[in-house]
Amino acid sequence: MNFQSFNPPRRILMGPGPSDISPEVLASLSRPVIGHLDPLFVGMMDEVKALLQYAFQTKNEFTIALSAPGSAGMEACFVNLVEAGDKVIVCRNGVFGDRMIQNVTRIGAEAIVVDSPWGRAVEIDKVEQALIANPDAKFVAFVHAETSTGAVSDAKTLCALAQKHHCLTIVDAVTSLGGIELKVDEWGIDAIYSGSQKCLSCVPGLSPISFSQKAVDVIKERKTKIQSWFLDQSLVMSYWSGNGKRSYHHTAPVNSLYGLHESLVQLHREGLENRIKRHKIQHEALAEGLAKLGIEFIVPKEERLPQLNAIYIPEGIDDVKVRHYLLNKYNLEIGAGLGDLAGKAWRIGLMGYAARSENVILCLAALEDALNQ
Repeated sequence: MNFQSFNPPRRILMGPGPSDISPEVLASLSRPVIGHLDPLFVGMMDEVKALLQYAFQTKNEFTIALSAPGSAGMEACFVNLVEAGDKVIVCRNGVFGDRMIQNVTRIGAEAIVVDSPWGRAVEIDKVEQALIANPDAKFVAFVHAETSTGAVSDAKTLCALAQKHHCLTIVDAVTSLGGIELKVDEWGIDAIYSGSQKCLSCVPGLSPISFSQKAVDVIKERKTKIQSWFLDQSLVMSYWSGNGKRSYHHTAPVNSLYGLHESLVQLHREGLENRIKRHKIQHEALAEGLAKLGIEFIVPKEERLPQLNAIYIPEGIDDVKVRHYLLNKYNLEIGAGLGDLAGKAWRIGLMGYAARSENVILCLAALEDALNQ
């Protein structure tokens, strides 16, 4: 075979992730590679930590970018904190709540599952009932922004409830970090993970995580060895430690971290509040246009994510044909439904750099064309 260099087209990414990235982030990826223990790179890692602390709104010392995607961030939180026999209240209102359950059971812990309808926020009353019925529970785990449905849950209230019952919280912020309000310290979140490819608008493959001091203490006081060597944060802690020193743990994805640094610089320059406002403004413009096309949202307005819009596919419309039409004619990607919503929904992302007026206008015009076809 005569192999050629791979040159992908320039797509407009408005699915559930990865999101569009800015020219500045794209350019940062092509900067010269230096050693992952080079003093200059170590200094940049310290800046990444500080910028992530800003994004998470935390002073947690252990705030890093895991050298793996968000799914590994999820596993890192569970395998480091949860031991066999522990009882974990897990909230499930979509695909990623179910993945939390799988993490718990693979550890040999007990998952007390609190189910809420797909397309709705986690039901607070059900969580409280589960905590009352299980006073020996050690953790409450939930998805802040459920990517499979476009629903946001009340993280502040859920964390307060967990604290009232002396539980630590494990929170999925893969789609919420940099997109909606998220205050790790103020809300008392103990372990949180996200992904680089959503509202941060960086390349996939990195997972920002942050552990409170209480969570770090739990890791240090474990009775059993952490199952995963690579995800053992007691080893990674010294790799991301401050004061310009690093103990070797693994070879960091140098250029990907350049990209994350640049994307976080852009977030800091824009300001968290301004970015959150921009997501909301573009969401409202998209919602207005979808209403004119007769397309309905899956999630009630008060529980709806602005950056991940899950909508019903109109009756009689072929899911795959429409998405292929948008991709082939307009170079525009929107997402299919997941799990219970497969074949019933589309997911339109307005995340980070993708949340721009020209993208909303194109998406609405392209959808109208596709539906007419």
